[in-house]
Amino acid sequence: MLLLGEAKELYQQGLQDLHREVADRLTEPPTADLLAAAQTAGMPCDAAQDRAEVILLLALAEWERTPAAMAFIEMAEAAARRGVCLIPEE
Repeated sequence: MLLLGEAKELYQQGLQDLHREVADRLTEPPTADLLAAAQTAGMPCDAAQDRAEVILLLALAEWERTPAAMAFIEMAEAAARRGVCLIPEE
């Protein structure tokens, strides 16, 4: 559980770092172009979402293809098959 908790923190930190990079990189394209890119990347989005939300979706799509994210997802799925949940109980 400790390893999974640490991995989850690293996953979220990596996503946050990449989100900042993607936001810096995507200052120029119109929001409509970003929406099209998000849809092409397989991220569910629509015109009602604001630019910041679409940029976050694009960052998530990019992050999920990194080796670190793929390794974490595989670990989390293996843990879930064994009844371990990473979502804290309220």
